[in-house]
Amino acid sequence: MSKLLLFLYTPHFASVHRRALITPSPLSPLHFHGPSSVPLRALSFSVKSKEEEEVVVGKDGKKVNSSECSGRGSDEDYPSGEFQFEEFSWWRNFTVKLKMLVAFPWERVRKGAVLYMKLRGQISDQLKSRFSSGLSLPQLCENIIKAAYDPRISGIYLHIETLNCGWGKVEEIRRHVLDFKKSGKFIVAYVPACREKEYYVACACDEIYAPPSAYFSLFGLTVQASFLRGVLDKVGIEPQVERIGKYKSAGDQLIRKTMSEENCEMLTALLDNIYGNWLDKVSSAQGKSREDLENFINEGVYQVERLKEEGWITNISYDDEVISMLRKRLGVQKDKNLPMIDYRKYSGVRKWTLGLSGGKDQIAVIRASGSISRVRSPLSVPGSGIIAEQFIEKIRNVRESKRYKAAIIRIDSPGGDALASDLMWREIRLLAESKPVIASMSDVAASGGYYMAMAAGTLVAENLTLTGSIGVVTGEPKNASTQKKKKKSNCTSET
Repeated sequence: MSKLLLFLYTPHFASVHRRALITPSPLSPLHFHGPSSVPLRALSFSVKSKEEEEVVVGKDGKKVNSSECSGRGSDEDYPSGEFQFEEFSWWRNFTVKLKMLVAFPWERVRKGAVLYMKLRGQISDQLKSRFSSGLSLPQLCENIIKAAYDPRISGIYLHIETLNCGWGKVEEIRRHVLDFKKSGKFIVAYVPACREKEYYVACACDEIYAPPSAYFSLFGLTVQASFLRGVLDKVGIEPQVERIGKYKSAGDQLIRKTMSEENCEMLTALLDNIYGNWLDKVSSAQGKSREDLENFINEGVYQVERLKEEGWITNISYDDEVISMLRKRLGVQKDKNLPMIDYRKYSGVRKWTLGLSGGKDQIAVIRASGSISRVRSPLSVPGSGIIAEQFIEKIRNVRESKRYKAAIIRIDSPGGDALASDLMWREIRLLAESKPVIASMSDVAASGGYYMAMAAGTLVAENLTLTGSIGVVTGEPKNASTQKKKKKSNCTSET
């Protein structure tokens, strides 16, 4: 798939730094998006070759490219974001040991301990409190970084079960696993139930173990779409949907009985991009050719023994056997338990204790996760989405604070209320006029989520982030019988 960079109209130029193709998302909600005065300009674009690139004459008489004048640099002008492990000096090691002596009781960790983390279900992009359920991506990634530098941690035992999150988060977790390995410590994966997402993370680890009865479903990727028009016709409801943009498919499930050609084209492009990336990364991690992996997937292998024989997993072992293996590897006596610390307890270890905290000046990270609404509904629960009035208050606090020298807007949203998106866009733009602002995209940053990001100076996306603004849609249900009566009466009066 060829790469295409879309420059959308904005009063100032935004730099887009991508790890891979930025693709539009079909996941936008029905009621979105964007102010009515913007979409027509926003949807127009042009692609110029290097030969066609506009040339401008500077004050000194030298010719420069228009992209240089607008402040947009190349990808090489931005850091890759890759983690670089650096050994601490003897003095820094000494200060870290002193900090550990005066650490809080809940920060105490036995020497040679193994960090135990279970990846399962939903993974939120929002920070979680100590007593809330579920996994938090920021704390998960922070724990991996802390474990790389913590002299008390000997390695990580990663228990991976069915993940219910997007590919952007999976990509970020996998990258942190690879970064952790640069510290020289081990990271072992245990996968009792494994599909493409779970194996994508597991293959980045040093070793993969699975029980004899493990569920492996490495059969490729599929996408499904449900359509309700037939049901609505039977109950006498006629949905009326208006949209701008032929790829805006959010209302198709109400007005169609089959998938449109445009929606099929879009979903196929997304699947090809994700599956191609999966084949390349997994085959490279396992030392196999892409053709061998693709043939293996097409065979539909269920047997765990076959996975071991062909080198897709390290060994067939139960959880207790893997723990016994780690105990022997670390030289723990048979009558002693393997020292382990779980994800939640280790989240209480401060970066300051490990010598990883920064100075007085800080970068604010403002997280926007979920569908967008302007005000909180009486029935909504905390953390259920992006509330514009609360988000705007955070933006203004960062803009007025002297402590924060820059800001990162972390977006994980398919869109939502058009007015709320526009109000947040305005506040982000005002912040960007006074401080550097970077928009970082997680699983999805589409429609209203993408519109917010356009106010930042720089946009950063994961390889597998779904992003883009592909149209506007609105609609309402009508009683089909009432509509027919109105048409009949109008026709009679005209006659």
